[in-house]
Amino acid sequence: MRKYLSYAFGAFGHDAFYNTLSIYFMMFVTSQLFTNSSDIKMVGFVTTLIVCIRVGEIMFDPVIGGVVDNTNTRWGKFKPWIMIGSIIAATGLILIFSDYWGLTTSNPILYLIIFGITFLIMDIFYSFSDIAFWSMLPALSMKNKERTMYGTFARFGSTLGAQGVIIIITPAIILFSKLFGAKNGQQTQAGWLGYACVVAVLCVGGALLTCLNTHEQHNKIRSNTKHTGVIEVFKVIARNDQLLWIALAYFLFAFSYVVTNSLIMYYFRYRLGDAGAYTWVGVITCILGVISVALFPTLEIKIKRKAIFVGGIGLMLIGYIVFVLAGTNLYLVLLAVALYFFPYPLIFLATLMAITDSVEYGQLLSGTRNESVTLSVRPLIDKLAGAASNGIVGIVAVMVGMTGNAKPSDISASGVQTFNSFMFYIPMVLLLISGAIFFVKVKLSEQKHTEIVKKLEKKLDAEPVNS
Repeated sequence: MRKYLSYAFGAFGHDAFYNTLSIYFMMFVTSQLFTNSSDIKMVGFVTTLIVCIRVGEIMFDPVIGGVVDNTNTRWGKFKPWIMIGSIIAATGLILIFSDYWGLTTSNPILYLIIFGITFLIMDIFYSFSDIAFWSMLPALSMKNKERTMYGTFARFGSTLGAQGVIIIITPAIILFSKLFGAKNGQQTQAGWLGYACVVAVLCVGGALLTCLNTHEQHNKIRSNTKHTGVIEVFKVIARNDQLLWIALAYFLFAFSYVVTNSLIMYYFRYRLGDAGAYTWVGVITCILGVISVALFPTLEIKIKRKAIFVGGIGLMLIGYIVFVLAGTNLYLVLLAVALYFFPYPLIFLATLMAITDSVEYGQLLSGTRNESVTLSVRPLIDKLAGAASNGIVGIVAVMVGMTGNAKPSDISASGVQTFNSFMFYIPMVLLLISGAIFFVKVKLSEQKHTEIVKKLEKKLDAEPVNS
């Protein structure tokens, strides 16, 4: 239990960091750093830097996975990168939630240069930590039941970390702002910086607990590895047909989810006219996320992960239908959010466990084991889906007039229809395709994985172990 909880704490800090960076950093930039009309260009420069860095870094994730796979230290291959990556990324988070000692006003060009360098280093080392953390999963156990427990506890922690920030961010910023002299609930740069420091501590603390209390297993199957070159990294992924099908199904799912999730805030502000009610989304998703994750081990035993994935897609589609019918009825919208979000952690876990099992599948095909390269595919997909959705959300907001101080009455009927197409109809089609791909093409079941492990053990018993 100590191992499971420590892995969960690592995921908690990890996802609190990710959501703070992905969702709230731009809010800090526009509400605290650059608030005058003359600062619009600076906001544009910062946004462009972030998009270019994140999109460019995405394609290096398999290479980062290769670096982790080729690491050999007394602490194992994962722990050094989890700790080093978390410490450097957390330091970077604190720096970008500052004005670099007044450079935003005294020397904006120097600010942009230093900010770009800081963000690039932070993003790279966060990727090292992210890939090392999740690719540690197949090294913790060969047994499906134990892997499921590690994955479930990790998702439990990440759900609390990711959804928890939605609930606490505003009170935390106001609290720290008050501690540093603000009055009447005012938010200040110091308040945001204080909040960022708390998230940084959670990130490093969770990584430390994971490294202290979880340990890689050492056996013949895990010893069947060799140095993987840069080009070979991509060949490892291309040869694993099951990994590719899982990845395609997950990308369509993740892209649909992120686009809709990113537009929900716009829905509350520009359709319902009640931005404050968005807090309930955080409360509902946090509670349901915990329940959903807790159900996964039992569901995997009773109905298996393929049924979880496809059934979860079905429930999300029902949520979409309720959303479409809800219009401006807040209670129906919140019901739709509940139906739409509840299966998300279940589908994530089903995908994570399938990708984890594809490590042994790929090992049986190629003759060598590549843990981090294989597991790097999942964060790569999440980043790709996030980057693509960011561009789409920005375009949609401008296209339908959901910007600035616009009111719900300002949005035309055609604008609402266009908004609904991107928030509901297109994601629904992509979800249907995703579920069909997973159902038809993914053959790597729990039973199949058990058979693969037995074949690997038998094969490796009959030949010398590579080290």
